[in-house]
Amino acid sequence: MRRYSSMQRKRKKNRGNQGIELQKKLVRFVLILGAIVLLIIFFFGDHGVYQLYRLNAEKAEIQNAITNLREEKRQLGNEKIRLESDYEYIEELARERYRMAKPGEKVFKVVPKVE
Repeated sequence: MRRYSSMQRKRKKNRGNQGIELQKKLVRFVLILGAIVLLIIFFFGDHGVYQLYRLNAEKAEIQNAITNLREEKRQLGNEKIRLESDYEYIEELARERYRMAKPGEKVFKVVPKVE
């Protein structure tokens, strides 16, 4: 009888150890799952690495657009000054764009040959 009672106690201890092992496995699973979720958020979240890369690329595009617009503004400012003060430039534009001529001049229109 004593042997039988001691065997039951060992079984109860084994069941307790199995419960502890199950808890350890569960905790490991939850920690690993949490780590995976955090990594996914780190890379693909609203403030993640991927979003940061996209924002940097967009920032570079916008900087290029700003540089181009500043250059265009500078060129337009120069043209404005020339239109206000350079009469030879105004005359050149009038002849080229609007086919204007001085009195006594003839304007010839050159038509490209169609093949």
